[in-house]
Formats: sequence, structure tokens, C-alpha cells
Amino acid sequence: MKHIVVSILSICILVLMGYTYKIGGAHHGGEAGKIVEDIKTFENKNNSFAQEDDTQKDALKALKDKAGSMSAFKVSKLYRSRCASCHGVNGNGIIGPKLYGQKTQEVYQKMKDYQTGRLENPVMRGILMNVDEKQLKQLSDEIGNFSSNG
Repeated sequence: MKHIVVSILSICILVLMGYTYKIGGAHHGGEAGKIVEDIKTFENKNNSFAQEDDTQKDALKALKDKAGSMSAFKVSKLYRSRCASCHGVNGNGIIGPKLYGQKTQEVYQKMKDYQTGRLENPVMRGILMNVDEKQLKQLSDEIGNFSSNG
């Protein structure tokens, strides 16, 4: 009797294994495996989304390049990379305060104070942390000349 029960259970297990294999069960990833397979085939296709994305990237790069000389001001790459995102291309301020019209020596002293920690501003300190003395003078001269460029 034991042998008959074990035989029937073995046959049931083999049938279930065959059914699981047929529907793509756990060993083949199941539904998750089908989704991953679909993603792989989607990525391999040349679709219009990828082509549009390249076009959009080129347009965005052109806008970013143009941002450095959008007004009467011709700003340096150093100013554009360190200051323009908060203070604006022409120094009129966006997030940060207005720089337009400040004197070169005032700007230099404030940047030096932010760099050394005398003035508390974690953003400015982080931005100026790796700026050397020559670059500080270049930035302060450039910002000081904003009033005479307009």
C-alpha cells in the first residue's frame, strides 16, 4: 500500500513540475522573468525614444553653452561653473543675492571670509573650498566689473 501512495504522489509531483515548466515557473523567473525579458528586447530595439533623447541632449547642451553669454556680460567658464547657477549670469541673483554693482575688493573679502569660515554659509564654503587665490581674484575682478559692463 505504501508503494502505491508514493507512486501516486511521485506522479503528481512530476505533473506539477511539467505544468510549472510550461507556464514559466520559479526556475525560469515566472512573471518577473517575462518582464525582464521584455525589458531586454525593448532596450535592444532601435526606437524613436532613444533618437529623440539624443536630439534633446544636443539642444540642452546648446542652451547651457549659450547661458554664459546671454546678456551684455561675457562671463568666464569659472564664473559660470561656480557662481552663475545661484547668482545668475549677469549677477542679478537667482537663488543667491545680487552681485551686480558690488566693488571688487568687497567681493574678494566676502569670498575669502566664506572660504575661511568667518562668514557662515555651507553652500558658499563648499563652492569656494577648492578655489585658489588666483581664481578668487579672477572671480572678484569679474564680478566687480559687472557694473561697468551694463
